[in-house]
Amino acid sequence: MTTPAAEEAAEATMESSIAAVERQFAHMLTATRRTFKDAALAVHPSLQPLGFTVMMTLYQGTECQQGAVAEALQVDKALLSRTVSQLEALGLVCRRADPSDGRAQLLDLTPEGRARFESSHSAKRSRLRGRLETWNPAEVQQLAHLLTKHTARP
Repeated sequence: MTTPAAEEAAEATMESSIAAVERQFAHMLTATRRTFKDAALAVHPSLQPLGFTVMMTLYQGTECQQGAVAEALQVDKALLSRTVSQLEALGLVCRRADPSDGRAQLLDLTPEGRARFESSHSAKRSRLRGRLETWNPAEVQQLAHLLTKHTARP
């Protein structure tokens, strides 16, 4: 049985810990934005980070409806459409009508887009590996587990 003083101390510790997590998330978000900006520039000098994120989404599977990509990335459909137009103009993504739904567009990486993404993604992954190489595998696995637990939807 805990005392009121112990409960109060535990609550204060929890509040302090949550504040520390918030600060670390802010730092991580800034670092992630910088990483994605650098990765996008490695693909093409005029590519924006959202374009790289679209490419990453397409790289993970087969062709995908444009609306599904917008939903997965939680971005406005008009913004995604402009981004896809840029990716098309750069020869990195192709878009075609979905035969099962004439209103929808299917997106896929072009061979050039896939090759450029792989090169940039490989460099990005190497930098992450460099940051984690002093950790033991169990710590990396625990980080992955905790991040998955945090981002899981209820």
